[in-house]
Amino acid sequence: MNIGQQFRFIYKPLVFAACATPAVLMGLGIATQLGVIDFAPMDLGADPVKRLIHACGITALNMLLITLTVTPLRQISHWNHLLRLRRMLGLFAFFYAVLHFTAYAWLDQGLDFRAIGADIVKRPYITIGMAALLMLVPLAVTSTNGMMRRMGRNWIKLHRLIYVITALGIWHFYWQVKKDIREPLLYLGIFAALMAWRLRAKFWPARVPGKT
Repeated sequence: MNIGQQFRFIYKPLVFAACATPAVLMGLGIATQLGVIDFAPMDLGADPVKRLIHACGITALNMLLITLTVTPLRQISHWNHLLRLRRMLGLFAFFYAVLHFTAYAWLDQGLDFRAIGADIVKRPYITIGMAALLMLVPLAVTSTNGMMRRMGRNWIKLHRLIYVITALGIWHFYWQVKKDIREPLLYLGIFAALMAWRLRAKFWPARVPGKT
């Protein structure tokens, strides 16, 4: 089995399963809250709606940062097949971002679109989060091979929005926590390191393994 087949039949299914695991755990947590099952690995606690909204949001942010990690890992390892995982990781980031908004809109706001609209306008952290979600939509829609071929270089330019989206996601998280900002700052540090690597690869390419 060559490396391409290994990625197709072994690595991609394993990564897919790992990315889907948080959603499965959340589903089991909901089933426990509803009394469908007796025990689940994920305890949603005393405020399950808040816990679920947070879990979806933080998983989306994790997926964005993992997606951005693919390029440095590929450049360091020279394992170009890692790029085959990037699209799937990005789509999972979109999936969890949609779940994050859906949990907020449905479970927290009861699909009261007037209240949701008022929140988006009045609460800056929700405004920023909504902007990040809307920016993710064209990236998800254009993630197919056909769209890549049709858009050409414009596809690359469009998908650079992931940098802005990740920054907005961290900003959204920072404003939301209000007091204990250590976790958002950790995410900011990781994002800054990933962006610093890209700047180094662009301006000092000879010092960075692999093609930028």
